[in-house]
Amino acid sequence: MKIAFIGLGNMGGPMAANLTTAGHEVLGFDLNQEIAQKAAAHGVKLAHSAEGAVEGADAVITMLPNGNIVLSVYKQLLGLANKGTVFLDCSTIDVKSAEEAHAMAKEAGMLSLDAPVSGGVGGAEAGTLTFMVGGSDDAYGKAKPLFDIMGQKAVHCGEGGAGQAAKICNNMLLAISMIGAAEAFNLADKLNLDKSALFDVISTSSGSCWSVNTYCPVPGVGPESPADRDYKPGFDASLMLKDLKLSQDAAAQSDGVTPLGAHATSLYEKFVEKHGVGHDFSGIINDLDALGKN
Repeated sequence: MKIAFIGLGNMGGPMAANLTTAGHEVLGFDLNQEIAQKAAAHGVKLAHSAEGAVEGADAVITMLPNGNIVLSVYKQLLGLANKGTVFLDCSTIDVKSAEEAHAMAKEAGMLSLDAPVSGGVGGAEAGTLTFMVGGSDDAYGKAKPLFDIMGQKAVHCGEGGAGQAAKICNNMLLAISMIGAAEAFNLADKLNLDKSALFDVISTSSGSCWSVNTYCPVPGVGPESPADRDYKPGFDASLMLKDLKLSQDAAAQSDGVTPLGAHATSLYEKFVEKHGVGHDFSGIINDLDALGKN
């Protein structure tokens, strides 16, 4: 299959490389030449322009920063692809923009999917991502072999926009869960409870959750996680904040009630304001006492 891949950053680059390794003809493009060259070093052929990448492609994959950019790229490229080409957007964007992108693709005679991912940079590199997919059965069937290469699981959540809806609900819960895990381990510290003992209890009882079992925010406890690497991000806190803001926008537009989501957003806003980028979202454990008092 001939694939155009637009956006070769920390996630897109490894995803494109895995498709290349699997034998697909991948033409990639990124405005940042340094990023593009990094992908090229892993076997991805580079196009001179996004338009050049799309010409004759069977699938167009985008991994871009926000909804406005996705819509701009769709306006730029939809008229250049062959009818029936599947446009597969793996960006994490707002539901409204995703639905608009689907409408644009349909009008242009294309198949389309919104398919944000979970699994971080490590999952992109290892090909173990989970895709949350919205779009038609026909589009999903055409893209399924690509999901099988780039990830370990793809869930067809419904029609256009459903993938983005699933992603923001999942990540809102993840943020709330991580804050809860941080509170529990911080309280354990105040009570002079051994953190390894608490991990053994939580991971095998009713408090069991991914934020403890797999991604424990405490160094030296449980499987290796960013906490063991001085909180160098697997999932940057700034990206978590982006997803939380998307969840709160969606809640406001749909009359959803998410008080814990709103509080998590407030805490991560303060955390990112303090640390900027380059800090894993689990690192909030080290600032939670101060953030909660502000």
